[in-house]
Amino acid sequence: MTGAAAASAVELSRVRFAYKAGHDVLSIDSLTIARGETVFLHGPSGSGKTTLLGLLAGVLQATSGEVRVLGENFAAMSSGARDAFRARHLGYVFQMFNLIPYLSVRENILLPIRLEPLRRQRLGAQSFDAAVQDVASQLDIARYLDSPIAELSVGQQQRVAAARALIGHPEVVIADEPTSALDTDRREQFLELLFRSCEKAGATLIFVSHDHTLMPLFSRIVELAEINKAAQRAGAGA
Repeated sequence: MTGAAAASAVELSRVRFAYKAGHDVLSIDSLTIARGETVFLHGPSGSGKTTLLGLLAGVLQATSGEVRVLGENFAAMSSGARDAFRARHLGYVFQMFNLIPYLSVRENILLPIRLEPLRRQRLGAQSFDAAVQDVASQLDIARYLDSPIAELSVGQQQRVAAARALIGHPEVVIADEPTSALDTDRREQFLELLFRSCEKAGATLIFVSHDHTLMPLFSRIVELAEINKAAQRAGAGA
């Protein structure tokens, strides 16, 4: 691994992605995000935000080009290897939460550290119970830990999804509209925890939102419409 790769959390080079042959939805020549950066990713509907996050998480694979996360080239990895990498190194707050409905709040939050030894190791001497209580308390959902997911409001479920993403100190945190269902007080509480957790772990934060008022909180703003040539071509042809 080169020094540049070691210093980068994300490197995209000549990346193309199409759901159908001949119809690129992403065409990005270059994008580099340094380790420890906090990045606000912005773009209108159709600019490719969700697709880009899928590539960065290894859920999708680029049609061509290289997607490197923490120095690892996803193009050289199988789907199973990308899944394992994501479990070890990434925390993902999904827009639709992706919580498991038949598990309790506590069990949903615990999943990453139950499934991945490296995430457990990062807890150090802290017990599972203490780790869950800590993150749940900071997001004001501790009193729901033994409740079924279905009994929670949308905003409460969003905070559970955030707690699950942050437990075990992942090296990259990807957040897709993570504050959309939160009121102002809950949003500030969540953002404070998110930034504090990333700073403590030295993690890189990639945050997608339509809320422009949040932009000043981040070290860098990436306008996807400016770097995605596929979206530019689609706009020109509209």
